[in-house]
Amino acid sequence: MNIRILGCYGSDALLQRATGPYTCNTCGFLLNGTLLLDAGTVATKLSLNEQKQIRHIILSHLHFDHIKGLPMLADNLSEQIDTSIVVAGLPEVIQGLRRHIFNTDVYPDFFSIPTPERPAFTSSYLKPGSICSFSGVDITPIPVNHTVPTTGFIVQDRSSAFVYSGDTYSTDELWHEARQIPHLTTAFIECSYPNSMRELARISKHLTPALLAQEFRKLDRDDLSLYAYHLKPAYKDEILRELRELHIPGLEVLEEDQTLTI
Repeated sequence: MNIRILGCYGSDALLQRATGPYTCNTCGFLLNGTLLLDAGTVATKLSLNEQKQIRHIILSHLHFDHIKGLPMLADNLSEQIDTSIVVAGLPEVIQGLRRHIFNTDVYPDFFSIPTPERPAFTSSYLKPGSICSFSGVDITPIPVNHTVPTTGFIVQDRSSAFVYSGDTYSTDELWHEARQIPHLTTAFIECSYPNSMRELARISKHLTPALLAQEFRKLDRDDLSLYAYHLKPAYKDEILRELRELHIPGLEVLEEDQTLTI
């Protein structure tokens, strides 16, 4: 699988480093050019032709940093594509999108325009624990421990697999199911706050570096590539330092504009 990282942070921000300013963008992973895993960042990182290749969008949950790329994508493509893009998520996610975003007040209802027969988006409900095939990839949604209904994902093709935590606090089922996948090679685990903010992490149901280490141990695999993502940009330096202090072999911090082959 080819994974293009359009965005991988827990918020948008402009930060400074020695080589100059750089942007942090919210989560959007593009698989094989046609399947989007979460939609925090889409149109600002893809040309119009690249946007037209998207066939399926899989959403982990309804929080704004994971869906905010959808309205602009729909606006760009509604008259440019012949086949509707399938947006898949838990029923609460799809219903929430239609009730709170594509409701004609906040934004036009691109689930029914430009025509009811061929809207920009159509919807598909995900059922936890059931494998769904999208764009030649099998995806299994597994509930995780967040403040709203949320799933992580086990994503696999014939030769490789990865696990994507979504937004979560301490959880078990996702790691249990991922351990059963013999060709699992990679784990993407969120790490939103530094250890000093463990109480906020608990309340908002996110992970810190110390909690990430606890969750990763549940996979009971020392041969995996591990990527920490969803860092809050305001605390990036502190989180990076604490992640380095974990001394976990194979641990890297995900950066946008990377392209991974899994």
